Amino acid sequence: MTASPVANLTIADAMAMRERLRKVSDTPDLDVALLLCECLAKPRSYLYSWPERELDLAQIQRYLSLLARRIDGEPIAHILARRDFWSLPLAVSPATLIPRPDTECLVERALEMLAEQDSPAILDLGTGTGAIALAIGSERADAQVVASDFFPEVVALAEQNRIALAVSNVRVICSNWFSSMKGLRFKLIVSNPPYIDPQDPHLDEGDVRFEPRSALVAGNKGMADLFSIIGEAPNFLLPGGELLLEHGFDQGALVRQALRDRGFVSVASRNDYGGNERISWGTWT
Repeated sequence: MTASPVANLTIADAMAMRERLRKVSDTPDLDVALLLCECLAKPRSYLYSWPERELDLAQIQRYLSLLARRIDGEPIAHILARRDFWSLPLAVSPATLIPRPDTECLVERALEMLAEQDSPAILDLGTGTGAIALAIGSERADAQVVASDFFPEVVALAEQNRIALAVSNVRVICSNWFSSMKGLRFKLIVSNPPYIDPQDPHLDEGDVRFEPRSALVAGNKGMADLFSIIGEAPNFLLPGGELLLEHGFDQGALVRQALRDRGFVSVASRNDYGGNERISWGTWT
């Protein structure tokens, strides 16, 4: 239920409502700032320059309504229908995974792998919002990137983001992993697939409660999709091509072993910004 409007609410008063978010958010200051910016149509710098400025009634009503949704645990990205990733503003929806900052580590590694490649062909499996494909495509205008997802509504969202960002070297298609890739070969295949164990208790906590299970969980204790991609990827890689995967913090050893067992070489992993093993890769000879 939306809270009753408050008379004479200043920006400073609204920012002070961060205390209501302490139990549901690790970033209450940022959350209230983003909600206020949305209501005022102003940048964050405005909030600190004009703390005494009073909101009008419509702004108060909207702010309290958005704040109530956040207090109920709804993710900021869903409330605002967008999330920045790699400096790109992306539209998001409850049909997709919300892009995480740690996934930028995968983009960083992908760009390193492509540094010596001319006009590389790249595949992003399970693209979701298109975050990874669009980040790579925006950095490498000479690359040709295929971004795929299984669900038509997700494909439509990724295509919406591609058009909005005018990234012309990315093509978004509907595919069940490699099902639509017959005859195609890539220098690099990247993926952030579902990798959470269906029994993981964290699925009932925080933002993930509002995200689709299909984008989060996989069988075999979270490893099923990772194993499937590792098994099929060589059929779609050029000689010397590379497979780069995001995975759970405790799955690095299993992913590296699976890569080696499939015949990949130069297998390695890298930590995310929190110091956890988050991405692994290998080269197909």
